[in-house]
Amino acid sequence: MKQPLAYRLRPQSLDEVLGQSHILQEKGLLKRCITEKRLFSMIFFGPPGSGKTTVAAILAKAVDLPLKEFNAVTGNKKDLDEIFSEAKIAEQLVLVVDEVHRLNKDKQDLLLPYVEDGKVIMIGLTTANPYFSINPAIRSRCILVEFKALNEAEMRQAIDQALNNPIAELKNIQVNDEVKDALVKMSNGDVRIALNTLEVLSIVYPDQPVTADELNTLHLSANQNFDSSDDGYYDALSAFQKSIRGSDVDGALYYLARLIVAEDLDSIERRLLVTAYEDIGLANPALVGRAIAAVDTARRVGFPEAIIPLGDIVIDLALSPKSKIGVNAIVKALEEVKNHPLPVPPYLRLTPVNMKDDDKYDYGRPDIWAKIQYLPDGVKNLPFYVPNESSPYENTLKNNLDALNKIKRTKDLKSLK
Repeated sequence: MKQPLAYRLRPQSLDEVLGQSHILQEKGLLKRCITEKRLFSMIFFGPPGSGKTTVAAILAKAVDLPLKEFNAVTGNKKDLDEIFSEAKIAEQLVLVVDEVHRLNKDKQDLLLPYVEDGKVIMIGLTTANPYFSINPAIRSRCILVEFKALNEAEMRQAIDQALNNPIAELKNIQVNDEVKDALVKMSNGDVRIALNTLEVLSIVYPDQPVTADELNTLHLSANQNFDSSDDGYYDALSAFQKSIRGSDVDGALYYLARLIVAEDLDSIERRLLVTAYEDIGLANPALVGRAIAAVDTARRVGFPEAIIPLGDIVIDLALSPKSKIGVNAIVKALEEVKNHPLPVPPYLRLTPVNMKDDDKYDYGRPDIWAKIQYLPDGVKNLPFYVPNESSPYENTLKNNLDALNKIKRTKDLKSLK
């Protein structure tokens, strides 16, 4: 069976690895590991096709240790037991754990003792952010090494090397600069995709020039570099909300489009509603209702028609006045409650004990409600809501508050009756 092109051209030494100059310095950790013939448990994290698996294999080979592979999703306890038996015989081995962020607690409990005593040197591979996705018990025992997507120049170099390498067996395919540029863009920093696409072209168009139009006829989708379980996806969600907050309507639409490709309507809707309340809030309360209506419509019609209400509401949100006064107020109140919790004044309690009727809250006297002190004494002069006048609605709220602040509040309810 013929292996894919990306596999056949896999680098055999760190010097052959493209990109990753930030971790492959001569005096850096990885090259020193080879020089000293000593490895540490590590977690390699970064986008697909950036060389994580390749570098792990190179390191294991360079230090003359057996290499075993384990997938955290598909592997089971029996697989691990067999690996541990080999580790005891060999005294030490390198275990490459793919999708290490998916390692469940049972598998972690089996693995950790062997990692701690050094019989297993684990190199975990993940596209997720280890600070969020990796269990602290695993993370604390590993060195974190970040891999970055290859830039366009490095991707172009990978394509040129493949075209000039006889091992590639690309059947004299002729690729011009326009096609190379298209391959670079559609691969989005993933060498594996670029090389495997190049191999497809060599099979479809052997011994002849290939044009950009012919590449397009293959209907190969550009690499989005994320799905709903990867960091890239959450990065796009984050950029989506930040673009709306920053009133960059084109940026918001761009990131919405990226999220639509993943077809995760739940996350898009949740982010839109959070944004409407958190970033627009009191500056344009009516827009919150329109956001709810747009989300409901998108849910009812589904994709592909859902893109219409989603696009409209994103434009509306991005170009609306912004205000975080509401969220700032509740956050300030939460901090105070967590740091200095105070008892509720007796006259506000649900069932006041040993209190005369004149001292109790009167449900039938709306005329005195605005004159009662509701905050405990310890925070009665601490304002949580600080209004501004960034919009007509907020100006109305400020005027109402100014009028209320002129009323002297009291906890002597008897004096109000």
